[in-house]
Amino acid sequence: MIKKEILTDRLILRELETHDHSFIFQLVNSAGWLEFIGDRKIKTDEDALAYVEKIIANPLVKYWIVKPKANDLPLGIITLIKRDDLEYYDIGFAFLTGHTEVGYAYEATSAVLDMLPDSILTDKILAITTDRNSRSVKLLEKLKFKYERQVDIAGKTMLQYALSTDEIQIGKITRSFFKLFDNTLNEPDFEPVYQLCTTSASIIRKSAIHADVYGLESFIEPRRKILTDGTLQQFTEFETDEETRIIGNIAQRYSKYRKQGMLNGVYFEGRGHKFFHFMKEAGEWKIAHVIWEDEV
Repeated sequence: MIKKEILTDRLILRELETHDHSFIFQLVNSAGWLEFIGDRKIKTDEDALAYVEKIIANPLVKYWIVKPKANDLPLGIITLIKRDDLEYYDIGFAFLTGHTEVGYAYEATSAVLDMLPDSILTDKILAITTDRNSRSVKLLEKLKFKYERQVDIAGKTMLQYALSTDEIQIGKITRSFFKLFDNTLNEPDFEPVYQLCTTSASIIRKSAIHADVYGLESFIEPRRKILTDGTLQQFTEFETDEETRIIGNIAQRYSKYRKQGMLNGVYFEGRGHKFFHFMKEAGEWKIAHVIWEDEV
């Protein structure tokens, strides 16, 4: 089942409702929408309301309104549509001018991809854009969508990009692993690690002079202690870039990451590199090994 509301670090995504018609009127008549998506001929509030009602009534179309947690002003939308002329669902995004260079579209689109149910993740998720929309192409490439072909949509020639279900699932698992250690809002919950990893998973911290090798329990317990006893506070660690390679039922993901927090009351920042090895068991990807090294 698709969630009606999704939370990210900075944003709230909620399903489109009829009272959003004024914002939709503004968005579909913005310069970026008219140039790259097209004129929907929405000229009045009544037109906008009818447009929104049509979207809500269609079970093959989902729109999420994207808002910052800091205020109640909509910034844009994320869409998920099963079109008659495309084999798979396609994901889309549109934001008002002024909110297109701060990472909101990437953050919101990633969040929607992470919560898609298996009924939609049958093989891949598509995205379509025009070759003139360089910002859209750049964002799709950052999300690791790959160009497939040109397609005709409603009489327009579009570029079709795709992201495989395997890549989506591996991305979700990786981000969930990083999130295990976040205590910025609440005490971390480590139980999901046993669903994310194989029972025999090994985790290795490498430095210039030695390597610390852990199993799941020996890795989690000391981190549980410092993340809950006040030693390490406001800690967060997150992926900043990645490369994923999948061959059959095995995969490798190289992650660049950043981290920050308060250690014994002193603020710190760091960055480093992680390699994740994955294997697919009974159709489900799991982490088999992790090795990481902090930058000095």
